[in-house]
Amino acid sequence: MQTKKSENFSEWFFELLKKADVVDQRYPVKGFLVHKPIAAFAERQIYKLFEEELEKKGHKLMRFPALIPESVFAKEIEHIQGFTPEVFWVEKAGTDELPERMGLRPTSEAAMYWMYSQWIRSWRDLPFKVYQECQVWRYETKHTRPLLRDREFYWIEAHDVFATREEAEKQVLEDMDTTEKVLHEQLGLPFLFFKRPAWDKFKGSEYTFAADCVMPNGVVIQQPSTHFLGQHFSKAYDIKFTDEEGNEKHVWQTCYGPAVSRILASLIMMHGDDKGLVFPWSIAPYQVVIVPVLKKEADTEAIMNKCKELEEKLKAMKVRVVLDDSEKRPGAKYYYWELKGVCLRFEVGAKEAAEGFVTVARRDTGEKERIKDEELKEYLERVPGEILKNLREKADKNFENVLHEASSLEELKEKLEKGGFVRVPFCSVELDGEECGGVVSKETGGKVRGKLHGADEKPAEGEGCIVCGKPAKEYVYVAKEY
Repeated sequence: MQTKKSENFSEWFFELLKKADVVDQRYPVKGFLVHKPIAAFAERQIYKLFEEELEKKGHKLMRFPALIPESVFAKEIEHIQGFTPEVFWVEKAGTDELPERMGLRPTSEAAMYWMYSQWIRSWRDLPFKVYQECQVWRYETKHTRPLLRDREFYWIEAHDVFATREEAEKQVLEDMDTTEKVLHEQLGLPFLFFKRPAWDKFKGSEYTFAADCVMPNGVVIQQPSTHFLGQHFSKAYDIKFTDEEGNEKHVWQTCYGPAVSRILASLIMMHGDDKGLVFPWSIAPYQVVIVPVLKKEADTEAIMNKCKELEEKLKAMKVRVVLDDSEKRPGAKYYYWELKGVCLRFEVGAKEAAEGFVTVARRDTGEKERIKDEELKEYLERVPGEILKNLREKADKNFENVLHEASSLEELKEKLEKGGFVRVPFCSVELDGEECGGVVSKETGGKVRGKLHGADEKPAEGEGCIVCGKPAKEYVYVAKEY
């Protein structure tokens, strides 16, 4: 890598995507990426982690069409007004004009809820918990960034239906737990959940909670968000059920959306280094690379036999392994596979072949050690957890110093240069505070992320809003975002 992560973070990221052959931006439609094998495989593994957790919590997989008739999309007014500027519209099929425009799904509420109204009839049909893994399309008008802000991106969306408000609000908390279980515990990405301001909530919801990760350069990336929809969509799409007493009622709903391609970008940014990609074991396209170290005086046949035996042994253990028997020199192979983010490198030379051990280099620490052949199975059962623990602890340490405070716009602007979140007194996160939120963005380049979930924070009496000076009702957190 020519660019150092610590010197020019953005340039380092873009260079890494190109050199490690993660994605290709040359597709002739702006904002549409080709996801190369590394990206596609890692994304598939991220999908699996979320799907396992969702299914453990009672969700069922379904698939819904990508085309949504405009009349169906328009049933929830706030929703369509929020998304219409971003919708790709299909107006012709072949040479025929369609009788009605079809929108390529920017999100699936309209497609799914129209069907829910056909299916849900009784309290016995509830709760109804469904997810799909899919692509969505949004005509992003801001500057597009590969994997972070594309016009086509990959995600999971879960859409749940309940008989009561209480059950639906519990689901919002469950979605937060799913984010913790996968994003932090299994992928090593720390985050904070914020209740978004009313002007920044999901269109059509009562309220939104969203997870924010801080990258090593101090800039925030939004991660999974969960939305309490209340009865807005159930009334718009006429989703009703008959309760045990025979009363007809509208259902209560939630939705949840982890953006898989954005999570991959965050993992690359957080864990990658000046040598290239660094992956947790669970999502690495290759977990082990075997590199023969051949010298003129070495017994080449013995070395290669051991390498092939190792390869078969690891495959039998369900380890994703590649044997690099190319003509390149060992040093060039080390560089290549470090760039690709392979978790472990097994070096096999004459000594290893003769004495019954393997020299193992860990990608996350760079440490080397000798592992006896008979101890290899135990080592491979132990080391994936150690790699994850190490990556998570490094990321958590980066997260320790991301909280700051400010009491004026000038101080806020100064603290935002340090990166992370800045806590400020604020007049209101309801719609009447939107103007002050706009001033914050214009004057500082930061964005009001909202109120910190789980924090009982109240400004002192007499403390004024950082913008308008009116009595502050709450503390909010501000950050710069991708």
